[in-house]
Amino acid sequence: MLTFNKNYFGFAILLFSIEVLIALYINDRFVRPYLGDVLVVILVYCFLKSFLKLPVLTAAIAVLGFFFTIEFLQFLNIVEKLGLEKSKTARTVIGTSFSWIDLLTYIIGITIVLIIEQYWHKKQMIKNSK
Repeated sequence: MLTFNKNYFGFAILLFSIEVLIALYINDRFVRPYLGDVLVVILVYCFLKSFLKLPVLTAAIAVLGFFFTIEFLQFLNIVEKLGLEKSKTARTVIGTSFSWIDLLTYIIGITIVLIIEQYWHKKQMIKNSK
């Protein structure tokens, strides 16, 4: 079950770098709030697949469940309930406001993952059959 996949890890590092650049230099109404959420789902998926040999669907559902849980905790105002409202790190990592649109961005991110994985799998099957 434990493994190291350099391709997934490389994609995770690339996506993490993009996320950092977005956080540091972009403060708009589309890229940071929406594209950033789409990319972070893909980032976490790639990071998970870097170290765990899981089926694509299992990993995708786990990542989507994780992000839905975080969003639900935002709905419950967990940062305030834990007394972390003054912690910039907690407010950034956990977030402070529930949004239905965030759930949609997570679904879009996982959909992108599934499409790419399906394409990659077909490409590998064609390559191996030659």
